[in-house]
Amino acid sequence: PKTEVKAEPVPAPEPPKPAPKQPEEDVVEHIEMKAPKLEGPKIIGRIELPVKDDSGRDREKRRKRIPVQKKPEKVKDAQPGGRGRPADAKPGERRDRNERGGDNRRGGDRDRDRRGGGRAPVTPQQQEIDSKAIQDKIRETQAKLAGGSGNRTKGTKAKYRRTKREEMAEKRAAEEAAEQDKVIQVTEFISVSELASLLDVSFADIISKCMSLGIMVSINQRLDAEVIELVSGEFGYEVEFINLEQEADIEEDDTDNPEDLEPRAPIVTIMGHVDHGKTSLLDYIRSANVVGGEAGGITQHIGAYRVETSSGKRITFLDTPGHEAFTAMRARGAKVADIAVIVVAADDAIMPQTKEAISHAQAANLPMIFAINKIDKDGANPEKIKEQLAQMNILVEDWGGKFQSQEISAKKGLNIDLLLEKISLEAEMLELKANYHRGAVGSVIEASLDKGRGYQATILIQNGTLKQGEMIVCGQYYGKVKAMFNELGQRVNKAGPSDPVQVLGLNGAPQAGEKCKVYDDEAEAKNTANHRAQILREQGIRTRKHITLDEIGRRLALGNFKELGVIIKGDFDGSVEALSDSLQKLSTEEIAVNVVHKGVGQITESDVLLATASDAIILGFQVRPSMQAAKLADQENIEIRTYSIIYDAIEEIKSAMEGMLEPKIEKKTVCNVEVREVYKISGVGTIAGAYVLDGKITRNTKINLVREGIVIMTGELASLKRFKDDVKEVATGYECGLSIKNYNDIRVGDVLEGFEEVEVKRTL
Repeated sequence: PKTEVKAEPVPAPEPPKPAPKQPEEDVVEHIEMKAPKLEGPKIIGRIELPVKDDSGRDREKRRKRIPVQKKPEKVKDAQPGGRGRPADAKPGERRDRNERGGDNRRGGDRDRDRRGGGRAPVTPQQQEIDSKAIQDKIRETQAKLAGGSGNRTKGTKAKYRRTKREEMAEKRAAEEAAEQDKVIQVTEFISVSELASLLDVSFADIISKCMSLGIMVSINQRLDAEVIELVSGEFGYEVEFINLEQEADIEEDDTDNPEDLEPRAPIVTIMGHVDHGKTSLLDYIRSANVVGGEAGGITQHIGAYRVETSSGKRITFLDTPGHEAFTAMRARGAKVADIAVIVVAADDAIMPQTKEAISHAQAANLPMIFAINKIDKDGANPEKIKEQLAQMNILVEDWGGKFQSQEISAKKGLNIDLLLEKISLEAEMLELKANYHRGAVGSVIEASLDKGRGYQATILIQNGTLKQGEMIVCGQYYGKVKAMFNELGQRVNKAGPSDPVQVLGLNGAPQAGEKCKVYDDEAEAKNTANHRAQILREQGIRTRKHITLDEIGRRLALGNFKELGVIIKGDFDGSVEALSDSLQKLSTEEIAVNVVHKGVGQITESDVLLATASDAIILGFQVRPSMQAAKLADQENIEIRTYSIIYDAIEEIKSAMEGMLEPKIEKKTVCNVEVREVYKISGVGTIAGAYVLDGKITRNTKINLVREGIVIMTGELASLKRFKDDVKEVATGYECGLSIKNYNDIRVGDVLEGFEEVEVKRTL
């Protein structure tokens, strides 16, 4: 701001004291402004006052406070004819309009805002007011900062920080809740009307939005994932796709009252490498010879058994396959179990499937108990097994770790009772409980098709009680429970938590691992199953492998791409799944296995017709074709192969695929011929007089012309003679005359290397 020279001079009778050169109201105004701006407890004991501060906001505050604090003194000393002017003011002196009874409007008196104008000297009375007001303000500010006491400053700061943290946490929670409101969870292939209800808009809005995007849809048409995401984004929503299993988990997300929970038996899965003795261990526990009835002595499906120990405690065991093809089954066994018993042979080592089983158990957060089997055999070394486990960061209790272990012999029954005690101890620590008085919830362990009984599923009940006659939904299939059988084949009317039962009455064979749930209403059960079936059908149609342009280009570049189509039928869903996965792993860049269809049950005529249309072979695993299917297969020349052991099937398919591969061509050197003379004959070309160094050259031998160690050309013989006679072959140590087809640049000293091309069978 500019200094105004027109301001009237103010006489100063005495030199100004070291106080702010402002009237009383200026000082008060400055204190009033600065007090709220003190920055916390950093400033204690002293305040720096600027000389001048003429901000409009300060003046407004000043005008409001001056009449309250000092108005009585000013009015009291005013002269009668001075229009309310203080006694110390000179007749020609300008004062603030507030003191003359003026209004508080900005710009009321322009002279008031001029710097360097006529200001009154500071009186002792004003200085006294200044120091008193300053001290009051300091005390007031300190009281605000310290909360009334100086020794509580630290606690107040902590409280302030805590309050701010809580405010920020609430703000973040509100933001996350707002974002969550804009996320919808859907399965793929929902209809337009279903999407409209989820987005809370009319179906007409969805259809019009699709039309604007160039997509024509109807109200009942099902949309794929890409369209759902696109349309939802237009309405400001994000989409989270969930599978049918997750959808079932959301439906079943109802917690039980703790008062209704009762103890239940533990579910123990037996896992380990093939032939390490898992089923033999269960045999001894159950006193039954299951191994004797299994093809090749290996387990090819999950067995669920309920046993009662000598102490009267019940345990449910799951016997999972150890063969590498059954990865999915082992993962399922780990998901539904409470405890994992890892069986390792003491005369062997930690094998790949053992490591995989440990990984499955760790992924499912299962407590593990290690059963070191076959300690009765020569060469058994349990300490070696414990050492290998330690190398995997798994320490058993004997080595100071947290994992229980027990050395056993499944064949002789050594220490089996100690193993069961450790299982019971682990179960007690887990405090397993379930509600026996609610609708049953469980998992499908296996499913199959029996000719006399129809579709049957082995279900492990995880919560609630399943009763005969109830409506049950397993994945995309539903039905009324017609009959239930326990693991001994005995008929039962109900099954509680941790009980494995075989259920009859479903309208199809559900996939192993599917969730099962009891529904009170038959219509609701039917709608739920049909909805899932429709989604799976849509997924099957839309995710069917169609060849892409890139794939066409790749196959054309290879020139001899092959594809082996197979149809797989088996007795259990888990076995079919394992065989299908194993065969698809055999695919290479040149030949691929295409699983046209897979299912549970007998090989039927429809399977043969499908094989005819798709040029596929039929594989039966533990199943046989019907009479009509066998006749039709003979007529259509469709090959049907049946197997009882899974790796027999894998090896045969591998051999068939190797037979379909183009053989590898290898060159085999059969002779070496040295050129010793060259004759040029008009009308015929160049004739070479040659000597056979080794091998035998024939009329059809292909040759490489080698000159000074470099192959000059590769070609065929035009003629082969001895003297003047054409011959078919010339042996080692004989001379001959020959010419090369379409080539005349033959020189003395050249070597003709004869070779033949041999086809070599390729392997995968």
